Amino acid sequence: MKLLRDCFGPSFALVLTTLLAGCASTSPPLPPSLELPKPPTDLRAMRKADRVYLTWSVPTLTTDRQAVRYLGATRICRTLETVMTQCGNPVGESPAPPIPPRAADKKKPSSTTQILQASYTDTLSPQLQQQNPTAMLTYAVEVLNSSNRGAGLSNQAKVAAAPTLPPPEGFTAKLTGEGVVLSWKGTADSHQIPGLSHRYRVYRREVGSSNEALVGELPLQNESEMRLVDHGFEWEKTYDYRATVLTSVLEPGKPEVQVEGDDTPVIRVFAHDIFPPAVPSGLEAVFSGAGQQLFVDLIWAPDTDADLAGYNIYRHEEGGKAVKINSDLVKTPAYRDARVAQGKKYFYSVSAIDLRGNESARSEETSETVP
Repeated sequence: MKLLRDCFGPSFALVLTTLLAGCASTSPPLPPSLELPKPPTDLRAMRKADRVYLTWSVPTLTTDRQAVRYLGATRICRTLETVMTQCGNPVGESPAPPIPPRAADKKKPSSTTQILQASYTDTLSPQLQQQNPTAMLTYAVEVLNSSNRGAGLSNQAKVAAAPTLPPPEGFTAKLTGEGVVLSWKGTADSHQIPGLSHRYRVYRREVGSSNEALVGELPLQNESEMRLVDHGFEWEKTYDYRATVLTSVLEPGKPEVQVEGDDTPVIRVFAHDIFPPAVPSGLEAVFSGAGQQLFVDLIWAPDTDADLAGYNIYRHEEGGKAVKINSDLVKTPAYRDARVAQGKKYFYSVSAIDLRGNESARSEETSETVP
């Protein structure tokens, strides 16, 4: 080495240094990551009365596809414009969410990274609702990093800006043989805004279930009492009922947009069936059997109750006590009494029985003489 250096002089060292540096270099250095969270793409907005509920997924990746390590607050953006191009003045801010597990300590995202959900509730002022009642509010969020910088807006979600009405007053539920009778005090439309209409809406939910059923709707009316009967429930189950006022935005050439106001307090009803079926009617008795076995045929109008199980037949003689003469429930509105004797007069009546054993009163009596 000394001999080569002596032969080539100082240029030898420069050449050698250049060669060694070339062997160690692989690529130009990368710029540092800006740690900008990717904007959410699943923002959802749901309105109830004057509250708008926003939900979105917390970003797990940065814009350069690295695992998120630092997150700041999230700006809540809202406008009455059709399309939002920038956040402008945020209407609120959601605090920095936690870093998704298994993402904070990794440079690359993991397939097992847990997706966390973030949420925010925006309350609409009466002035905003009245500003343009038939318009739509557009929402977006911007997730910031720890340096208060973001990569832009999320997808945009829309809700109606229309004002809503308070819930009905005096909402009650009463169990009857007809069904669950729901009633409340009627009210007039206090808004009278062109393009908006209102109607009452009542819901039923079985206790222990997350599924709700729409019982029915009625137009807004200034009546002393509004009444709706629920026939769609099942006996021996417990239900919660609530009512609200629905606001519909109707503009020419556009689909209807709906938003509900606040709910009435929930009313719980145990649908215990203690109500018998309707009393059978139209009972007739006809003797037959001359020259053969004697019998009396009975017929009556069929009972139309949905939970009808069958009928009982009662008979007595003049001055006697009525007794049931069928051993099993009679399934059809007809019966043949073959245990009769000549020269006697018989008095008949019929009752209806439901599936839970509730028995109606007896029908009007009819009589027939066996000659």
